[in-house]
Amino acid sequence: MSAADSAERPTRRIGALRQLWPFLKPHRALAIGWLVFLALSSGATLVLPMAIRHMIEAGFGHASAATINSTFLGLFGVALVLAFATAARYFCITLLGERALADLRSQLYAHVIRLDVAFFEKSRVGELVSRLGSDTEVIQALIGSGISVALRSAVMLLGASAMMIWTSPRLAGLTALVIPAVMLPILVFGRRVQKLSRASQDRIADAAAIANETLNAAPAVKAYAREDIESTRYAGAITRALASARQRISMRAVLTATVIVLFFGAITLVLWAGARAVLAGTLGVGVLGQFVLYAFFAAGSVAGLSEVWGDVMRAAGAMERIGELFAERAEVTSPAQPQPLPRPVRGALRFEHVGFHYPSRPDAPALHDFSLDIRPGETVALVGPSGAGKSTVLALLLRFYDPQHGRITLDGADLRALALPELRSAIALVPQETAIFAGSAADNIRFGRQDAGDDEVVEAARAAEAHEFIHALPEGYAAELGERGVRLSGGQRQRIAIARAILRDAPLLLLDEATSALDAQSEAAIQQALERLEKGRTTLVIAHRLATVLRADRIVVMDGGRIVAQGTHESLLAEGGLYAELARLQFAA
Repeated sequence: MSAADSAERPTRRIGALRQLWPFLKPHRALAIGWLVFLALSSGATLVLPMAIRHMIEAGFGHASAATINSTFLGLFGVALVLAFATAARYFCITLLGERALADLRSQLYAHVIRLDVAFFEKSRVGELVSRLGSDTEVIQALIGSGISVALRSAVMLLGASAMMIWTSPRLAGLTALVIPAVMLPILVFGRRVQKLSRASQDRIADAAAIANETLNAAPAVKAYAREDIESTRYAGAITRALASARQRISMRAVLTATVIVLFFGAITLVLWAGARAVLAGTLGVGVLGQFVLYAFFAAGSVAGLSEVWGDVMRAAGAMERIGELFAERAEVTSPAQPQPLPRPVRGALRFEHVGFHYPSRPDAPALHDFSLDIRPGETVALVGPSGAGKSTVLALLLRFYDPQHGRITLDGADLRALALPELRSAIALVPQETAIFAGSAADNIRFGRQDAGDDEVVEAARAAEAHEFIHALPEGYAAELGERGVRLSGGQRQRIAIARAILRDAPLLLLDEATSALDAQSEAAIQQALERLEKGRTTLVIAHRLATVLRADRIVVMDGGRIVAQGTHESLLAEGGLYAELARLQFAA
């Protein structure tokens, strides 16, 4: 990497903070208030040394009681202004940080949740959660305190410098000679701090990803007695994050110490020269006292800037990571001018020479020249060995992906011409692995249709044979099911999913191994519920157990992403081939 690239990279990273402007802009009133109160508090602070000079030069022995009273009353008035302005400044900037952070998190989550399935295939949920959590907290620290400290320090540095020049141009000029020596370490060490800050955030995200992954798979971890192994793996990630944080902290500590030593060394040198001028009679004691106070204000401001510089670099690294998420774009989106879906939706599906491969597996076609016509209200079962492409058919219907070749139509409309919400509102899905959320049983069923009433929820649960076990819960339909449905069995989770599909009442029904986790008794009851659900709807059923698809109007046999046979159960048995072999293996058992 060239020297020019090295010099430009920190600038580009700091430039990432410009992405914060859209989140700060709506709260301009708070920002303006903060600036006004910042000016008041800084002005009040800069008045104090002048009062001290006045007292030194006037002398207490020669001053009247009225002079002393007015002087200290003025000082108290300045203190009141300083106290009020400081409190108001804190309120404005802290509230600004909270509101900007809330907007940032909301918009970041809304953006991420709208990305397509391909994005989540290549991303770790733990890292995404880390960016939503720890990275945004770093941004909040910068807005809520870092920016305030930085700007206050900058204002005080400029104000104190101007007053130093006004108080004693000669001493101020001597001070200016040593400023480059103080600023150089800030620039040198600051770049290193920024790099280490980004690395530290990455290591924290790695640890969060491991924790999210293993805690969500706690039963598997325990079943394979991997508690010690996973604890060691997580501890290793934490150790790496700690080592990275230690490097960052050490570099910031060195930066702060170096700046303080250099600046106060410079101030000491200047004061030594001033003290000699007082002895020579060319400088007044009050003037030197005033200059000393302004010099210490300036020194403190530089120290504050050097300390907050690390926060700025850390926030720049966090914003860079957040910006990467905002830069992600979904490949599957609604068209700019969507075609309306014909109403009412009849459910006629047509696959026309569809070819598809997953983005993560470009050399392995999942579907090859796949053509299939499904009539409105027809129940079609897709069977075949694992990897035959059955689930891919459902994924394409839901437009989780778009085919690379051919097209798919619903009632004659190309799926790519339809708005995604309208397309998916016409589909009810019962997946093989049911997603249960940390809410009540009623809320989880209502996931199928948010505006459904309580009676509709109960009716859907009855139809899905879920009412009995839900009613038996301590709080019934208000009972919390736990994260990922840990309080339910696999069969109970699938019945919740079926209740969702019943509640959705969509014209197109997709069943992906909908009864795979049920016992024989439950499956018989669910099959009756599904038969009622399928009436008047176009239904696609995926099943490895052929006994569950015997009622289908048509069975489509797939292998290697192609259709190798289709017909009824009896005709396919008579035809022989793959279906007959699958039937022989299953029914013989």
